[in-house]
Amino acid sequence: MTALQLIHSDITKLAVDAIVNAANPTLMGGGGVDGVIHRAAGPQLQVECRALGGCPTGEAKITQGYQLPAKYVIHTVGPIWRGGQNDEAKLLANCYVNTLTVALQNGIQTVAFPAISCGAYGYPWQEAVEIAVSTTIAFVKQHPDIAVIYFVVYNESLSEIYENELKKSPLYVDSHVKQDEDETHQINQI
Repeated sequence: MTALQLIHSDITKLAVDAIVNAANPTLMGGGGVDGVIHRAAGPQLQVECRALGGCPTGEAKITQGYQLPAKYVIHTVGPIWRGGQNDEAKLLANCYVNTLTVALQNGIQTVAFPAISCGAYGYPWQEAVEIAVSTTIAFVKQHPDIAVIYFVVYNESLSEIYENELKKSPLYVDSHVKQDEDETHQINQI
């Protein structure tokens, strides 16, 4: 059975099988978590991403992790919030489903998600978290092969929203993990 955990940390410091990059459609790096992941992984990541030819919103593609502690990076492009009338919810749910599908196809046991579309793309946090958690739970009920899925947050307000949603699920493991910024973290598998 898959366990869900909440972590307050720098996603680029996590020693998991795969971290998820909230990428832009070019996959060439940018602002927010996308830029942080590209800088931490080193220039080889951009070379591999260039060869992938971009990624449509809601889809997912995988690369090596290069200089990251994570073995892989799964890139997914979240929707830009445009008021909720442009299939944003469906596209955001697709990010989680397609990312987890790629993880399964590659034998990945531990996945760390950032809050997709919650930064520069402006998705309302409560709605985005509800979609992230409900979509992930629905997926792992059908495909329980991934051991642990981490939701990695960067501030306390977002952490509270995730915790409130995750507490509704028996899959949630309340570990209150908060990591220091300067260390690479080996994550304990349940």
